[in-house]
Amino acid sequence: MISVDKALEQILGAIHTLGLEKVPILDALGRVLGQDVTSDRDIPPLPNSAMDGYALRFEDTRGASREKPAVLTVVDDVRAGRISKKTIRRGHAVRIMTGAPIPKGADAVTRVEDTEKDGDRVRVFAPAKKGLDIRPAGEDVKKGELVIPKGKVIRPAEVGMLAALNRSDVTVHRRPKVAILSTGDELVDLGGDPAPGMIMNSNSYSLAAQVAECGAVPLRLGIARDTREDLMSKFEAARGADLIVTSGGVSVGDYDLVKDVMGELGAMRFWRVAMRPGRPLAFGAIKGTPLFGLPGNPVSVMVSFEQFVRPAILKMSGFKNLFRVTVKALLKENLEKVAGLRFFLRAVVEWKDGKYYAVTTGEQGSGILKSMVKANGLIILPEDVTSMKAGDEVTVQLLDRSFETASKPWNP
Repeated sequence: MISVDKALEQILGAIHTLGLEKVPILDALGRVLGQDVTSDRDIPPLPNSAMDGYALRFEDTRGASREKPAVLTVVDDVRAGRISKKTIRRGHAVRIMTGAPIPKGADAVTRVEDTEKDGDRVRVFAPAKKGLDIRPAGEDVKKGELVIPKGKVIRPAEVGMLAALNRSDVTVHRRPKVAILSTGDELVDLGGDPAPGMIMNSNSYSLAAQVAECGAVPLRLGIARDTREDLMSKFEAARGADLIVTSGGVSVGDYDLVKDVMGELGAMRFWRVAMRPGRPLAFGAIKGTPLFGLPGNPVSVMVSFEQFVRPAILKMSGFKNLFRVTVKALLKENLEKVAGLRFFLRAVVEWKDGKYYAVTTGEQGSGILKSMVKANGLIILPEDVTSMKAGDEVTVQLLDRSFETASKPWNP
């Protein structure tokens, strides 16, 4: 039995980042950029107006006021997408819309609210400063500039920038294909009629959801019965996957075959981790494909996935930040545990008066899936701790941060 930290070290040391592929920019959302994006153009390409108003020479508005406006002749009207052919000379102005290119000779834009149009003339009631409300060429992006470095996670802002650069596709790290297999004669899949003693195959679906939440592609292989032949057949069906995750069959029972088959077809790096829930956990490889043999109890499956499989998938996907956010919270109850194991207790976390508070969801048995349904965090109790009291500070791994969302769009 090895420690959680040692298990994680071995896992991440064996996991490699996947290669690159080119995808449409909308399909790149949430994925990791695989190559630098450099601009081949200035954005904007020409100096343009930041306001609706009049493009003019600032010198022509010196001393302008309500009582003594500067009166200029309007020689053109230009909107966004059109370039004026006029050159602004002394005493001239061009009516201009936001985003329209600045005409030659103009060095300022006076806002429309500081003017009054009178036929082909305009009265200007405020002096302009040179460069007023003119956005220079390349104000946003300059030609040759590194705009998005590789390794950046693509968000809506990056998608918009790629579109602004006229990029319809982009190179990102490939999404891992994760084969998911449940094992056990007692399992019944959805739509089946479970006889007494049988249980529904929930693990396959919770794992598929966790895989998808990581941005990877879940490949559900169904249920392998407790025979070597069926298990071998299912592993053969996993060929082409980047990662294999099984649930059940890794304990010491006569029908727990996963680790034995893993030893036959590949190599097992470790079996059993000093944690609760999730102690019977195997990690190795089959024909070069990394394999996680998770326990069979539904809570053990989900907690083990969070600690080990999720970071492995994120590393495969090119991410640098592999772990959930942890915070310090104040306990709202007394807790006890055995020494030598790291505990992951399902908890309800709240933010109140500038502090995090945490309380367990109730019974913590590894078969109580409802404890995960209620939880938005995991209280992590170290190996050397045997008891904690209400009011003590603990580390909490946040599974869901929606509870922190403000009820108002911003807080003053």
